[in-house]
Amino acid sequence: MFGEYRFSSIPCGRISKWIVLVVWILLFVPAMMLASKLTDAQSNETSSWLPNNAESTQVVELAEKFVPSDTFPAVVVYHRDGGAITAGDRAKATADAAKLAQMTGDPPGDAPARKIVQSIQGPQPSKDGKALQTLVNVKVDADGWELLGPAVKDFRDVVQSGGGGLEAHVTGPAGYGGDFSNIFSGFDATLLYITAAIVVIILLITYRSPILWLVPLICVAVSLQAAQAVVYLLAEHAGLTVNGQATFILTVMVFGVGTDYALLLIARYREELRRHSDRHEAMAFALHRAGPAIIASGSTVALSMMCLLMAMLNSTKSMGPVMAIGVVVALAAMVTLLPALLVIFGRWMFWPVRPRYGSDEPAERGFWARVGTFLTPHPRLTWIVTAVVLGAMALGLAGLKTDFLAQKDSFSAGKPDSVAGEEVLVAHFPAGTGAPIQVIANAPGASGVQSALAGVPKLTDVKPVGKPVDGLVYFEGTLNAPPDTDEGFSIVKQARDAVDRAPGADAKVGGASAITLDINDASRRDQNLVIPIVLVVIFGILAVLLRALVAPLILVATVVLSFAAALGVSALVFNHLFDFAGSDPSFPLWAFVFLVALGTDYNIFLMTRVHEEAKQHGTRRGALIGLAATGGVITSAGAVLAGTFAALGSLPLVFVTELGFAVAFGVLLDTFIVRSVLVTALNLDLGARMWWPSALARETPPRETDTAEDETAPVSR
Repeated sequence: MFGEYRFSSIPCGRISKWIVLVVWILLFVPAMMLASKLTDAQSNETSSWLPNNAESTQVVELAEKFVPSDTFPAVVVYHRDGGAITAGDRAKATADAAKLAQMTGDPPGDAPARKIVQSIQGPQPSKDGKALQTLVNVKVDADGWELLGPAVKDFRDVVQSGGGGLEAHVTGPAGYGGDFSNIFSGFDATLLYITAAIVVIILLITYRSPILWLVPLICVAVSLQAAQAVVYLLAEHAGLTVNGQATFILTVMVFGVGTDYALLLIARYREELRRHSDRHEAMAFALHRAGPAIIASGSTVALSMMCLLMAMLNSTKSMGPVMAIGVVVALAAMVTLLPALLVIFGRWMFWPVRPRYGSDEPAERGFWARVGTFLTPHPRLTWIVTAVVLGAMALGLAGLKTDFLAQKDSFSAGKPDSVAGEEVLVAHFPAGTGAPIQVIANAPGASGVQSALAGVPKLTDVKPVGKPVDGLVYFEGTLNAPPDTDEGFSIVKQARDAVDRAPGADAKVGGASAITLDINDASRRDQNLVIPIVLVVIFGILAVLLRALVAPLILVATVVLSFAAALGVSALVFNHLFDFAGSDPSFPLWAFVFLVALGTDYNIFLMTRVHEEAKQHGTRRGALIGLAATGGVITSAGAVLAGTFAALGSLPLVFVTELGFAVAFGVLLDTFIVRSVLVTALNLDLGARMWWPSALARETPPRETDTAEDETAPVSR
């Protein structure tokens, strides 16, 4: 019965479906145990985010010879609104310092509590006598990032109690690190519940069935566990770098693309159930027809993500394999486990609207069939007007601010204590306190380096730290400017220029401000390199899949136009509605990879169906059939993906909120306008020329030359 569909029938055979189910169950049990360990395998140290071979990265590595690399300073600042610091205030700050010095942290697991404060300096009064500061060096080791959030909370409990009007804040690198850690703590589970709820609601609306939504959701949940297990194994045994940012975006990615592929397959399966009395045969045919599109789609997204391996920035580079693993595992589940479950359960899963054998396909006269009829008389005018409108939306890109995003501007809701503390610190002390500039140089050139640094404006208190080690010397200096501002970056650049002129020093300048500067520069370099590579990969996959050159060129152009329009509107929203200070320099690249790869998904869904129908009915008629058949599933898939990325907005961080909004808006724009209107209008206007130079471009099937009246007839097969 399935001879023609030998491979596609494997997941849905009368016996093989049970084998597929058992295999996935056997995989799921160990996957659950391994996935639960993924948090322990995360690497959130500074080196896991830095650009490879950047000057600041080299300083981080070399500085380990002089100062512990796992120690971060927390700056405790005290002040009284409108008044000077009193003797009682100084006594409290001194007592607080003694308490902080004895504080312990509780590592995860069974490890005993241990001291986490390595040293304390201060309290030190400000020159204006209105503030005090205490520098607390917090030891962060392999467990440190999980300790840091609770530790900073404990610090604040100590310093903010019993002040009698004296206000205290904990800021500096450890203060900010603690606030970020507390935001991420437990967010994986929260995001999972929010994402699952969004998917369930959209699937209920899409299928109008109280039961069917369970099957794709189960498959997605299994996919997520399996993907997390694979990522964990590679992180533990193959050197894959995984950070907290990658793990929660993995959740969104697997839910989004997994549900998309499920929607496409179920839509085609429902079609075939009306044409085949046997559900096994219907699924075999559905997989035979929809499988190549799903596999090509997943391959496109996975390969696009793998292009991130070309990035210089470690946090961007590590994101590629993690996302690719998620996509591949979700793809595998949707073409094996999902078909097996659907044929095991049978037609009753579609209740109350079960697709009966021999019944009409509702999509043939549905909303998207009517849209196709509307587009047919004037397709050229339609695509020109649509392209102009999208181009106008893209003009907002001029207002996208991606120079840098200061730490104090990184929070999208409320003002964390670290931000309040920085404001006090900047008002009364050198703004770079707690985030010194770091310089490594050859010992023979030490005097020349110190002299050169002494001449750099707004760089003070430059002095050597420790004794020379392995022929190297280490200096620290204080910036009289916030380290993550243009002024701070300018000081770093001047310091680098100055030490470069020191004879025989081979000096390198690092520190918090230099790290941010190098990350920003690497982000721009990555954007200029990775974006063209992704476009070439996508064009190549489309060319092979559609056996044409014109269609892939046009489709890539529509994806780029859609991306530009989405970012243009996003920039306006960020600046004038959300009132964000700016965007992270890596934001455009991340948004591009997600939007373009996922936008190509929908191109593949639509154009493979148009290509299939064009062989029988001609391109113009095939475009209408393809739109009618896939319009509903594409827009449903877009709604699911947009909803899952919108869930990122629940995390109160500007970068994540911006990424979630841009991708969600871009996906909706792509599915409702670009794919369904712009691409369909182009298909209707260009006709068979879309398939040049393939044989399909030279053939003129009977319907290709039919009149407009024939083309606007009801879509049927």
